[in-house]
Amino acid sequence: MGYTVNVTNATPTRREQLRLDTTAEIKRVALELLTEGGPDAISLRAIAREMRMTAGALYSYYATRDDLITALTSDMYTSLVDEVEAARDAHPADAPAARLLAWGESFRAWAIAHPAGFRLVYGDPVRGYKVPESGAAPEAASRACAGLTGLVAAAWPLKDQGREDDYTWDDFDPGLADLVKDKFPDLPPAAVALALRTWGRMHGLVALEVYGHLRAQTKDPARLYRAELRDLARSLGFEAESD
Repeated sequence: MGYTVNVTNATPTRREQLRLDTTAEIKRVALELLTEGGPDAISLRAIAREMRMTAGALYSYYATRDDLITALTSDMYTSLVDEVEAARDAHPADAPAARLLAWGESFRAWAIAHPAGFRLVYGDPVRGYKVPESGAAPEAASRACAGLTGLVAAAWPLKDQGREDDYTWDDFDPGLADLVKDKFPDLPPAAVALALRTWGRMHGLVALEVYGHLRAQTKDPARLYRAELRDLARSLGFEAESD
């Protein structure tokens, strides 16, 4: 009796797996160099030295340092957005405060667990790095923008909108404006400003903590951050859900 062997690409070959493992190791070492020496410490020669590889061998994985930084930034940004989206989506759409709080708490947890990744995505620019025309992580960036705008959309319109919220689409990057108009066609430009302010409030204390400026000031940064998120939720009109 004969039989048929189904050949698929689901399982990488030994050579492919070795390449995947080496690529992951290159990225890990790059993040270690970033942690220890800052953005300027990332170089292909330094990574090759740490991994006991020749520079020529490393160039077969990444032709330039900028290619490595682009790939690494994309990985980190995608990892972050995957986590905050999962945390948000663990709560139903009719619980907007819970979704906002979950997004913020997950954002902080990821940043504390991946400080080098946070610095790469949001921190000091790498000297001499040129962002590719396609952007460092366009898909993750779009998802993050859409996610934050969605949190604000659940609260819009706010009560007592003031004249300071009189924005036009020309006040924002065309790419951001187009994204919001596509995903949330009923939202006005003022909602984009509110989404950016929401991002700023979520980001601020986390950045201070990651860069070591908060621990000396408070014994419990997590408690301080939770209070900020709850105040943010209340400012969006989610008092009953956030308390």
